[in-house]
Amino acid sequence: MLKFVKHHLATIDNVDIYPIISLILFGSVFIAILIKTFLADKNTMKQLSQMPLNDDPNSNPQN
Repeated sequence: MLKFVKHHLATIDNVDIYPIISLILFGSVFIAILIKTFLADKNTMKQLSQMPLNDDPNSNPQN
């Protein structure tokens, strides 16, 4: 199976750039989510964390 994949990958020009692109894409998405998490409003995070525990989906506790 690996020989089959290696043969087809060897025929593609500039195939060595794909792992670099995927690593940069993964890293940028990871960093963006990390920044969004740290910059999020604490009250919003508290409200989101309490959502699974609420029986009434329309309730909006303001603690």
